[in-house]
Amino acid sequence: MICESCSFETSRLSVRGWHSIGAAAPPGQDLAAFVVGLMSESVTRSLPSHWRGEYTIDRAREWIAERDSEGTTLLILERSIGRPVGVVILSESASEDDSGAVDVRLGYLLAESAWDRGLGSELIEGLIGWCRGQPPIRSLAGGVESENVASARVLEKNGFRPVQTEHGDSTSERIFELRLSPAR
Repeated sequence: MICESCSFETSRLSVRGWHSIGAAAPPGQDLAAFVVGLMSESVTRSLPSHWRGEYTIDRAREWIAERDSEGTTLLILERSIGRPVGVVILSESASEDDSGAVDVRLGYLLAESAWDRGLGSELIEGLIGWCRGQPPIRSLAGGVESENVASARVLEKNGFRPVQTEHGDSTSERIFELRLSPAR
């Protein structure tokens, strides 16, 4: 998988494999404890219903195992404090043609303490830069719950365009896409 090698830095963020949290976490905090703290009601409000609700260490461990089985999850660290502030979730699908190109679906979660500071836009800009250096990646796409205006703005600011709307789970999700290389 191409995304397994994804790591990059921006002026304020460092993004790398999420199982690297041991070196970045405060003493006594592991990945499950970080997920418990991350998955607050405000953070999960716009996520699928099965991701909402209170997180215990056991539930966080199950969520981590699910993410590990589905794709690549990266830890977002705020460089100035050296602490994790979120995660990026990436999954790949091969193109339907014989080009060998890959389409990447992305999602990201930022802790409430990281909101309203431009970190989401900086994160997506950094991810796009990394993907542009990976020739087989043809496109990036992300789903945004229709009421999550801030996340839609982050994607649009970085060149993503709405391509479709999906309904389900009592919400409506808009899919945004950014083409990195022309379709062949």
